[in-house]
Amino acid sequence: MLLLASASQARRRLLEQAAIPHRVQVSGVDEEAIQDSDPTELVRRLAQAKAIAVRNQLRRNEITAVLGCDSLFVFAGQVYGKPTDSAQAVERWQHMRGSWGDLHTGHCLLPGKGVTSQQPLLACVTTRVLFADLSNQEIEEYVASGEPLRCAGGFALEGLGSSFVERLDGCYSNVIGLSLPLLRRWLPQV
Repeated sequence: MLLLASASQARRRLLEQAAIPHRVQVSGVDEEAIQDSDPTELVRRLAQAKAIAVRNQLRRNEITAVLGCDSLFVFAGQVYGKPTDSAQAVERWQHMRGSWGDLHTGHCLLPGKGVTSQQPLLACVTTRVLFADLSNQEIEEYVASGEPLRCAGGFALEGLGSSFVERLDGCYSNVIGLSLPLLRRWLPQV
């Protein structure tokens, strides 16, 4: 059984929909303490830190593969995490509308304790996202829903934000929080 090192409900739902047996344990990693100027390296480092923290919480004889993930959205060279408030969410959407951005998700899959022959699997999957050219009213109504305040980049592909995404170039599930195709390739290895 896979152990997901994440508090993300979206990641949990993806694993459930894909019928991947799992349980969840939150890592407690201080994400602000991990820095890197390269967003793709940062999400890899964050994913690995989360997976290691959860693996270190396991009992000695517990052999369970641990998956850590972290996502960042990059628009026009700027990292967009979760908006701090509604005003910031509106401002970001006004910049993003009609344009492309990149959603990067770091993935780290660790073998269970006691499995010494397998190295950690570490990757960043990037999906390009094209946003609709929304009116100011559409942006304000979407932000008023509260959804953008809970998501990296200020949008949720699995929610109301799906109608504001015109096109994806890359992995769909990656935008929600983890790349199921990557995980499918990795799971037989741990």
